[in-house]
Amino acid sequence: MSEENNEKRTVRSTLNRKFGVSEATDRRNPRRDDDNRGERKSFGDRPSFRDERRGDRKFGDRPRRDGDRPFRGDRDDRRGGDRPFDRERRPRRFGDKPFGNRSERRGHDRDDRRPRREFAQAGAPIYRQRPEEQQTEAVEEVLDEAALEARVAQVESSEDVVSNPPWFKKLLALTTEKGREREGRFLGEGVHVVEELVKHHRELVSSVYMVEGFNDEALIEAINEAEIKISVLSEAQMKQLASTVTTQGIIAVARIASTKPVYESSRSVLTLVDAVQDPGNLGTLFRTSLGFGSDGMILGRGTVSPFNPKVVRGSSGTFLRVPFEFDVDLIDQINFLRSKGYTIIATDLHGKQSLREIPKHKLRKMAFLVGNEGAGTNPYFIELADETVKIPMSSDLESLNVSVAHGILSYEAAQIQDELK
Repeated sequence: MSEENNEKRTVRSTLNRKFGVSEATDRRNPRRDDDNRGERKSFGDRPSFRDERRGDRKFGDRPRRDGDRPFRGDRDDRRGGDRPFDRERRPRRFGDKPFGNRSERRGHDRDDRRPRREFAQAGAPIYRQRPEEQQTEAVEEVLDEAALEARVAQVESSEDVVSNPPWFKKLLALTTEKGREREGRFLGEGVHVVEELVKHHRELVSSVYMVEGFNDEALIEAINEAEIKISVLSEAQMKQLASTVTTQGIIAVARIASTKPVYESSRSVLTLVDAVQDPGNLGTLFRTSLGFGSDGMILGRGTVSPFNPKVVRGSSGTFLRVPFEFDVDLIDQINFLRSKGYTIIATDLHGKQSLREIPKHKLRKMAFLVGNEGAGTNPYFIELADETVKIPMSSDLESLNVSVAHGILSYEAAQIQDELK
């Protein structure tokens, strides 16, 4: 009989035990269903505020309301057992150590707050830090004509005769177009330009100015052998004379002069320049003409002066070795050249032939017509031309730079001239 009672008691306790609670736990915490036999609570139900007695609450406890999130301890009770207070499992508060004592796992004290640098030491970038400054190559800055004229006007109005004596004011005037026309002289800046002028145009160079400490002994010796006067300038004076911010410490003063082309030759290649305004482009045209044995250049009105300091620098001073005329009416010049047996050849995007497709007898004396950087050659001049040619190139590009196109034509013209000998 006792065995039957034991079996019934076991079955009854198993059916009445909460989910997840062992039999041992159930014996330690017996359910008090006898007190509430007429009322069965569902899993997870908690007493409401009205069921709690104020005297049972401790100081600082607030009444529990339906829907409140239970504390961890409450969840432990619901799982069916009294669990010891665990500091690591209670809710974290400000100033608490992290769960699991991470500092001990790292092998050093928590108070040692050294930053982790493994990521940076591997070569990866460190974020939220100022990036290292990249060193860029210095780009030479060129002053425009308006800036040069303003600088000259400021010096001329100065009453400081110590820093700006009268001879220096006349020298500074040569940096502008008006001053060069009035004085009939121009400036050649830089080592290569001065070397070119002294070597090939000694009769035009009147003086050379350099800063104290200029140490190109070979150039100084060449200037002395040519019996050209050398004067010393301060760094400030040299910067005022130079058309660029960065100077090479030497500058030459030369007389304006040029050699006209010989138009009566049986074979000749000339270049007609229509309103090329970029000094660098014009300087390149001079160098290309000299490199491919051109017989001269005709600079039409609207073209930058060949004695502009930037043109002189762009040609490395070689522009005086190319015969040229400047400030010329191109309409009159085209008619004049045609009378001398020249074939006027213009480059045109709509041209149908290349230079070599023109009959050979027309190429013994030819004059190329090149135009402005942006607007191109004047359409009226193209109509006056005897032939129009195109430069074969990819259809992805509409046109070439004027100095590049001139270089291609000059190369082909030099080959044709060699074949005609």
